[in-house]
Amino acid sequence: MTPRMPLWTPVLIGGCLIIMMSFAIRASFGVFQIPIAEDFGWLRAEFSLAIAIQNLAWGIGQPLFGALAEKLGDRKAIILGAVLYAAGLVATALLYPAGSTLGPGPMQWLEFSVGFGIAGTGFGVILAVVGRAASDANRSMSLAIVTAAGSAGQVFGAPLAELLLGVMPWQSVFLTFAGMILAVLMVLPMLRSPARASRAELEESLGGILKKAARDPSFTLIFLGFFSCGYQLAFITAHFPALVTEMCGPINPGGTLHALGITSTSALGAVSISLIGLANIAGTIAAGWAGNRYSKKYLLAGIYLARTVVAAAFILTPITPTTVLLFSAGMGALWLATVPLTSGLVAHIYGLRYMGTLYGIVFFSHQLGSFVGVWLGGRLYDVTGDYTLVWWIGVGVGAFSAIVHLPVRERPLGQPA
Repeated sequence: MTPRMPLWTPVLIGGCLIIMMSFAIRASFGVFQIPIAEDFGWLRAEFSLAIAIQNLAWGIGQPLFGALAEKLGDRKAIILGAVLYAAGLVATALLYPAGSTLGPGPMQWLEFSVGFGIAGTGFGVILAVVGRAASDANRSMSLAIVTAAGSAGQVFGAPLAELLLGVMPWQSVFLTFAGMILAVLMVLPMLRSPARASRAELEESLGGILKKAARDPSFTLIFLGFFSCGYQLAFITAHFPALVTEMCGPINPGGTLHALGITSTSALGAVSISLIGLANIAGTIAAGWAGNRYSKKYLLAGIYLARTVVAAAFILTPITPTTVLLFSAGMGALWLATVPLTSGLVAHIYGLRYMGTLYGIVFFSHQLGSFVGVWLGGRLYDVTGDYTLVWWIGVGVGAFSAIVHLPVRERPLGQPA
């Protein structure tokens, strides 16, 4: 009898640490929305466009880094990603000292470097490494654990940024974050992943599987469905702290939040991002468990439907500290639960050999949604004065994603019905 492979392996632990640090930094950018705009007198849309470009570059870079990892090695791709991530943060900090009269253009272009850095240290590369190293029995849960590690980074990323902004300028926070992403490269020796693929998968060329995927309607449906995930997550990460700061009712001076040190709506906004990440650890692990037992496409449709209901309920009720916390917990439970299911669905249908590249292509749709959500959030805020309209657009695209997953053909490509 073949011994059962352990769930916790060095590959899984190392992948979790890299994802955690990468996402801690990425999740903090919404905290800088107001400080940077006030520092230079920019419109909300200008820094929003910088974050939107970051998300678009992340999407463009994801299939490229996936292919690079498959051709040259996972660790080389991760090193390049970390260097680009740190370079973008350092260059932004140095180009924009306090009192700078430089316009937002250079910062927006530098976000291409940050976005490519996130691609090299993010889901596309790390999920493929972990997915190949995991056994069939452990794969769905392993992918969920890595995804949950990203949420763990979100738990401390935004509050850490808020804390550091209390003692140093945002430029110094960027330099600190650059050092943190480079330091995580020390775990690279742990990422020795065997290529667990079938003989047929190993013999098939990248071009061949790309052609098959392009002709498969299920791949198109998965691609389209991931758009709303990016829209909702990126909009909330970039704008929710500002939305809470400006639209939430006051913190009760004698209440529990005040006793916990949350004395302002800006602090509540940072904590809400942290709470989303905390709730998503449980939600993502639950999705991984369910993905081993039930249809992934129906689970995805259910998650998108639940997001639609939670988001609609939040905007239809008065925004108070209580509803902010309830929304953060509810949305957090659904936050990245789509990632292990979507990546697992891609691996199940198209195999493990080129999982990184194929998932990277699907993830590009996610990042197109991210670009639209972040940029449109800033643009419509400047036009309308609040986030209500762009929020309702997010509700609509969530309902769309719930529907398009239903016709997906959930069996290995080429296998008869």
